[in-house]
Amino acid sequence: MTERSVERTVERTSRTGPVRDGDTATRPPLTERIQAKLTKAADEHRANAQPESRDAQRRATPKGKRGPRRARLRLTRVDPWSVMKTSFLLAVAFGIVTVVSVFIVWSVLSAAGVWESINATAQDILGDDTAGSFDITDYVGTSRVMGFTMLIAVVDVVLLTAIATLGAFLYNMAAALLGGVEVTLAEDA
Repeated sequence: MTERSVERTVERTSRTGPVRDGDTATRPPLTERIQAKLTKAADEHRANAQPESRDAQRRATPKGKRGPRRARLRLTRVDPWSVMKTSFLLAVAFGIVTVVSVFIVWSVLSAAGVWESINATAQDILGDDTAGSFDITDYVGTSRVMGFTMLIAVVDVVLLTAIATLGAFLYNMAAALLGGVEVTLAEDA
């Protein structure tokens, strides 16, 4: 590093980060750092909201010290094909998570003896002779619940993919009429 870049680094860290005292580094308290970040974000927000203030800010800053660069972009079109592919993959992941979580919950309930407890309660309520053939797992067994969960997961994959793709088409039509979403990107100082 050159001597000038070292001076800039020390100057920058003394303004925003640790201040060097000999070999020890001290940082401003957390509240001061948070307040500084919030003030900086509020200033950037005001500058983005009022384009004429950017010109005044440029004139007010001394030469050699420039603020962060900003770019104002407009999202005018979303490719429906890429939205469909991405939403399909996310929906498949959501379906897998759903199936696995239902299996884990059902396994925990079975291991905890919930089904036997329900069968015993039904036997107590109905009596021994009619409840002898009753078994709750015949109605809500693991195989039935997992089959129903997989059916729901497949329907969710189809619906989420279709809704996301339809949303992309609707956004493109609205953006054609209204101009799209405007995004301001700023470079870190």
